Amino acid sequence: MAETAKQITEVKAYARGIHIGPRKVRLVANLVKNLPVEDALNNLTFITKKAALPIKKLVNSGIANAKHNFQIEMGRLFVKSLTVDGAQVMKRFKPRAQGRAFPIRRRTSNINLILGVADKAIASKRKIVTAVKEETKVEPLAEPAAESKSRFGFLRGKKESDPTQVPPKQDVKGKHYTSFDRRAGE
Repeated sequence: MAETAKQITEVKAYARGIHIGPRKVRLVANLVKNLPVEDALNNLTFITKKAALPIKKLVNSGIANAKHNFQIEMGRLFVKSLTVDGAQVMKRFKPRAQGRAFPIRRRTSNINLILGVADKAIASKRKIVTAVKEETKVEPLAEPAAESKSRFGFLRGKKESDPTQVPPKQDVKGKHYTSFDRRAGE
């Protein structure tokens, strides 16, 4: 009897006891779900959160598992499932006033990755530009208008040429203030 080769549909990888809270890791994990592996690695490279590094290492570990154990190339893999569970909680105590102590719970995470295997290579959703466009002539910007309208125009005084404008008050005593002031009698 001839044995039939079992079709591999998924590859698993795990990371246990990561010293980041599960809620914080889930923020990054949700950005990577259902992406091809190449796109997931590109996204994780540029995400600035601390949890991006352990997830990136986990994806690389899943790729290595697929390649070493099942001879599956990277182009056929995609992130099928990425779940984050709470792991062991380290309990610490912080001293407070009057001899009290407040508990501090340092949470850790267990990350579970399942990579799906497609029948053929998955095309990346990102478009890579290979040809450089010819340089286009850049025209200088048009001259700005002498008086541009602003939504803060009410703060400015009215123009002198406006006949409806009341002339400014004259300073008869030679003091610097021209409007009503309680100190004017000094």
